[in-house]
Amino acid sequence: MKRTAVRLADGRELVYFDHDETADRSTPDPRTLPAPPPASELRHDPLLDEWVAVAAHRQERTFLPPSDQCPLCPSTADRTTEIPSPDYEVAVFENRFPSYSHRVEGVTNPGHGRCEVVCFSADHGASFASLPQSQVRTVVEAWADRTAELSALPHVEQVFCFENRGEEIGVTLAHPHGQIYAYPFVTPRTRRMLQSARQHRDRTGRDLFTDVLAAEREAGVRVVAANDLWTAFVPEAARWPFEVHVYPHRKVPDIPALDAAERDAFGTLYVDVLTALDGLFDLPMPYISAWHQAPVRTGRDLAYLHLQLFSSRRAPDKLKYLAGSEAAMGAFINDVRPEDAAERLRAALADRRRPDPAGEGVSGR
Repeated sequence: MKRTAVRLADGRELVYFDHDETADRSTPDPRTLPAPPPASELRHDPLLDEWVAVAAHRQERTFLPPSDQCPLCPSTADRTTEIPSPDYEVAVFENRFPSYSHRVEGVTNPGHGRCEVVCFSADHGASFASLPQSQVRTVVEAWADRTAELSALPHVEQVFCFENRGEEIGVTLAHPHGQIYAYPFVTPRTRRMLQSARQHRDRTGRDLFTDVLAAEREAGVRVVAANDLWTAFVPEAARWPFEVHVYPHRKVPDIPALDAAERDAFGTLYVDVLTALDGLFDLPMPYISAWHQAPVRTGRDLAYLHLQLFSSRRAPDKLKYLAGSEAAMGAFINDVRPEDAAERLRAALADRRRPDPAGEGVSGR
């Protein structure tokens, strides 16, 4: 894997990841850009004991540009973008409008950290599910690299890799991409999960996540797909209409801890799950894909790396909105039985794998 780090015109870092060791990524950024904004301001909510970042500069971020003005496409002779190279495989750069930053001068109680954009492909019309396996593996290598690099930064307590897909989710750029947040605190969901894991270990002497995975594999009814090293299942208490958790069979704290075989095996299974989601209603499924990694300094013995993938679409023409119970009280009500969701995802995946009677490959692809 070739890793090439360069600087954009305003000093932000850009890292290219390529399988091709001969790839030339030396094209400079010719733009004249203002200095990056300062870090956000952190404010503490004493009622929930949670931190909130106030980042007013993000109001100015790019919003749903036409495809010929996409800032994540490669640069051309006629138009420069955030990616100076005329082509790339996978590229990661510091977000121009970050929620967290190391640029903290003059900020009261600054939101230390870093926010990065992960461009999965130079092809504007691609999706993660359409990537070849070699490129999926490059993305996994980029996640591992960035998790290790960002975990070493001062003040960073947790690294979060994720993808938002679809305008229904709130995506403002259609180009296939994800993000990475390096937080200056441990997030509320992670704190809650680690607390549950600690209580389970104190009570039983066992690992909570290992027990959950074992129970789902034994029950089988909610398993969507599996291979020798990973299992994807709809959790028994799924909050969203279609929600899938993807676990490695070996307990590891974070993506860098995955070995080569696990990194390869993840890609094939994950693309299957995304294919199943898109096949449910024969529509591009909006989703959030979130890696749950161990915090940098606390609870690493309790954490278990896994991916949470969920969609707000509950029918071809209906979305689930977080209304009073969910938004105000955090008490979810699911419209779809998890067992039914798993059965429908398995059926959608089987249909996508079915040979095309016309002899043109795989049906539905």
